[in-house]
Parts: sequence; structure tokens; C-alpha cells
Amino acid sequence: MVTFIGDFECKADAKGRIVLPAAFKKAVGQEELRFIVRKDLFEKCLVLYPFAYWEEELVTLRQKLNPYKREHKQFLRDFFRASAEVCLDSNGRFLIPRRLMDQVEAQREVMLVGVDRYIELWSREAYLAISDNPDALAGQAECLLGNRNED
Repeated sequence: MVTFIGDFECKADAKGRIVLPAAFKKAVGQEELRFIVRKDLFEKCLVLYPFAYWEEELVTLRQKLNPYKREHKQFLRDFFRASAEVCLDSNGRFLIPRRLMDQVEAQREVMLVGVDRYIELWSREAYLAISDNPDALAGQAECLLGNRNED
């Protein structure tokens, strides 16, 4: 199982390619060169899923959604429209489609953030703005995990 941790400042080259940090390359191994990238549902960032994990997510989607229901079909259309496949080249670089980068207002300077089984891609400015409060994690931990026995 792949686990991504840490955050890394990266710069896109003149063609818009971004080098996957060595720690992330090590986590995926040599076999996994394909990722699916999509706009996050809740945040102004992109999410890169290793292809194997993406396939697991699709199993969950297929179990919960019925393509013969109009609302489900619209969700599927919107979900897949905001997605694309990217592959690492021989130098460990990937190219995110410009339309997706524009959706999160990412230019040359980006942050790649490991979040367990996937990687988030943020514009550097947006990421620094949300990660500016060092006490936020403690408050979230207390709120989400501190009262486990009281549920």
C-alpha cells in the first residue's frame, strides 16, 4: 500500500512539467508511472491518485451510483470531466493539463502535499494561506478524535 507524506515546493519548467519529489517516487515504486489527476471536490487544489488507487475508488463509485438515475449520471459526468491521466516521463516529470491548472490558479510555483494514498497539488500561495495556523491541527484533533468514547 502506498502512503504519501510531507509537502514539497516544486517549480514547473518552461513546458509546464513538474518533477515528482524523490520521496513520492520512492513511495509509488518503479511500476506505477500512471496517475489520475482531478480537481478536488472541496478545496482549490488538484488530487493525483496512483492509478491502482484510482481503480479502487472507481469500484466504490460504481457500487454507490446508478447510471440510470439522472442525478447519479450527472455526478459521474462532472466527476470524470474534471479528470485526466498523467504519466511520469523517464526523468520523473509529469504534465498536468492547463485547464486543470487554471481551475486551481496554479502557475509555476506549486506545492505537492502527501495525504495518505494520494497527492494534492496546490498553488504555492493558496497552500501557504491555508497552512498558516500551527494550532489548527491540534484543534481539529481534539474536535474529531478527542471524544471518541462519547459518541
